[in-house]
Amino acid sequence: MTVSSPAAPFGRMLTAMATAFHDDGTLDLDGTARIAAHLVDNGNDGVVVSGTTGESPTTSVEEDGQILQAVKDAVGGRAKVVAGVGTNDTRHSVELAVQAEKIGVDGLLLVTPYYNKPSQAGLVHHFKQVVDASDVPVMLYDVPPRAAVKIELDTYLRAAEWDTVIAVKDATGDLTRVPRLIDAGYAVYSGDDAATLGFLAHGGCGLVSVVGHVAGRELAEMIDTFLAGDHAAALTIFTRLLPAFDAVMGVPNYGATTAKAALQLRGVLDNRNVRSPLVPLTDDEVAALRAGLEASGLI
Repeated sequence: MTVSSPAAPFGRMLTAMATAFHDDGTLDLDGTARIAAHLVDNGNDGVVVSGTTGESPTTSVEEDGQILQAVKDAVGGRAKVVAGVGTNDTRHSVELAVQAEKIGVDGLLLVTPYYNKPSQAGLVHHFKQVVDASDVPVMLYDVPPRAAVKIELDTYLRAAEWDTVIAVKDATGDLTRVPRLIDAGYAVYSGDDAATLGFLAHGGCGLVSVVGHVAGRELAEMIDTFLAGDHAAALTIFTRLLPAFDAVMGVPNYGATTAKAALQLRGVLDNRNVRSPLVPLTDDEVAALRAGLEASGLI
């Protein structure tokens, strides 16, 4: 029997990648390029730059351009490069979208504005301004735990009328939305590593990961195995990765902090520097992270 896999316009296995910093807090572009190359060498067919894990709330427009260019130069010929352009200021997001198009990205990740809690009409207005600023394909990002606003289905239906809005990164935890979004014309990516099998079972096309910093090959194999119809084998991979999921996502300030510590454990980075208000993992937290990764056979 031939199994039909859903279209994945930005690749199937993407990681929302960390941004490297020097000890003085300045950008480490060589380190950032090294992270991108590591990801693509290890199972990722796409990377998301300057998302939450990339610490985008603490980087300037100029820095975002430098980061994006470094990643594009490092892996642009081998993987899809998606630029995070979502902020809580529409003008800022428009500026980032225009810059990203000039650099030549494959897609834009557009998160709901955080903190200011716009209405659904406000979301439509914000999204439309940013979408109209470029011709680059767009992945909307729905993450209520961070943004405090959820994209309602009617808003998705409005946005689906715009030609370049083609995908969703969903971190709502509501699997029943997946087939509804697919019916509306979207490619749906899981925004939560631990929910990926559920998303695939409901018609999702792939994953935008954090754990992919250290488990890209394994997660890609899990996705491919599931989509090939061997669900039991995919579940076996998933079960083996559970300690890593818990270790990476179980820290209160997970994301950049855990990704960088994991990259340090893997020898990709020589530090775990983050920008305030984040603080690096403590030695005890790194020890717990190491234990989880070891339990999953990742280090």
